[in-house]
Amino acid sequence: MDYGKMLSDSFSYAKGAVWGKWVRWILLVISTIIFPLILGYMVRIYSGVKPAPDVGNWVRTFIDGLKLIIIGIIYSIPVFIVALIFGVPLSVATDPAATAAGIWLLVMIIVGLLVTLISTMGIIRFARKNSMGQAFAFGAILQHIGKIGWGSYILALIILWVVGLVFGFIAVVLALIPFIGLLILLFLYPVWIIFGARYLTLIYESAPEPA
Repeated sequence: MDYGKMLSDSFSYAKGAVWGKWVRWILLVISTIIFPLILGYMVRIYSGVKPAPDVGNWVRTFIDGLKLIIIGIIYSIPVFIVALIFGVPLSVATDPAATAAGIWLLVMIIVGLLVTLISTMGIIRFARKNSMGQAFAFGAILQHIGKIGWGSYILALIILWVVGLVFGFIAVVLALIPFIGLLILLFLYPVWIIFGARYLTLIYESAPEPA
């Protein structure tokens, strides 16, 4: 997996989506405010469209965004279940509370990471197959990750996380600048979303599906 090439491709993809296309850029900014729209736009990117698609077909885009939210909620259920199982005993613990809290936190982190690894490929599978059920086809998802390589997959996500930290730092700095900084940030946010969606798509495509 060529991580540098993936980052470069994702940056070019995001830049091509907005640079010189001011109407689209403004519509994408509006979509981030009406967030199911930007989520629906991400679904179109996950589907493998290249170059970045135009903004439009609002009803379908909105519905796809809602589907993505539902998928996310379903994937969060295991985390909530773990929180309840370990949280209730923790609430009545006295002396061993610190140890219990540490175990609870460790379990939560492990479950959260596993859910993230599976759900990330699940939502892209949903976009590719146009079926919510495919987002939970765990056998196929695990098989696909296996083709990518678990180590390569995890490293690719870590790289995206690091880039996200850089963007987050820039966002904090811009937020400190009254009005202008927030306005710039509002226009940068869709670019980051497109970049991330494209990068995840490239991870998925690094293990091509059989014809």
